Amino acid sequence: MSDIPSVLFVCVRNGGKSQMAAGLMRHLAGDRVEAHSAGTNPGTSINALSAESLTEVGADMSGETPKPIDPALLARVDLVITLGREAHVDVPDGVELRTWDTDEPSERGIEGIERMRHIRDDIADRVNALITELVHPQPSDHAAGAAGV
Repeated sequence: MSDIPSVLFVCVRNGGKSQMAAGLMRHLAGDRVEAHSAGTNPGTSINALSAESLTEVGADMSGETPKPIDPALLARVDLVITLGREAHVDVPDGVELRTWDTDEPSERGIEGIERMRHIRDDIADRVNALITELVHPQPSDHAAGAAGV
């Protein structure tokens, strides 16, 4: 078992939001968090505007391809995060499941690259909070006791 927390980001097509989340996690957390992405019904290509919006902040998902959920990966990650309400994942015992109800700017008439920037920024805020939670967890009694060893 690794000491590095692992996260699987899931959306339906694995061409946009889950790829963005994994790309942002890799960019912002480096090797402190293991990030993966997958889709419940993967598409055939990465959303070009999603990739472009990540490039603007120094992250990269251009080399990625949509992929299905790998059952072996699902069984070994610490956390599964679904992005949006459409993706549904049955996680094994011991794996935590969370849903991020992400911003959908198109509901407000925002389209194109501007839409992707809003989605990117929403996901980036959530990823930053998750990094803080996973990499700098609140001290527990056990951790405090182990500090003196």
